[in-house]
Amino acid sequence: MSVEKVRAYLTPYGVAQRIRELEVSSATVELAAAALGVAPARIAKTLSFKVGERPILVVAAGDARIDNSKYKHFFGVKARMLTPEEAVERIGHAVGGVCPFALPENVSVYLDESLRRFETVFPAVGSAASAIELTCPELERCCGERFCRWVDLCRGWQEA
Repeated sequence: MSVEKVRAYLTPYGVAQRIRELEVSSATVELAAAALGVAPARIAKTLSFKVGERPILVVAAGDARIDNSKYKHFFGVKARMLTPEEAVERIGHAVGGVCPFALPENVSVYLDESLRRFETVFPAVGSAASAIELTCPELERCCGERFCRWVDLCRGWQEA
């Protein structure tokens, strides 16, 4: 899925003009943080999983890691990420540009609590060289009908 399709999707939300197309890769948390000049934790990474045969996305802070026991408790199954090929086929975005926007109807989006500590976060927008700065309420709103709920599925980000 191209940045242009995500731009068209985000236009009615009034945020499309904030899309940043970068001249360098933003395919990983570290690369995105360096390209945008922000802390890696503020990168809103979108992880793609399957629950049974249903694709889901979990958007989490760049410094957060999926906690397998929390995931299994919440979804009732072991965390299984989509392969890069499955991500393109079932989500519509290639790995490195997976985002919670412009998704097929059968994809559900969950936002992890690790994001809420930031005023703004930076999810990708459909390519491995793009991002958009959004507040958490804007992110939730822009996920549209695919947004399910806020969840606590990650570890490693909380202060001791």
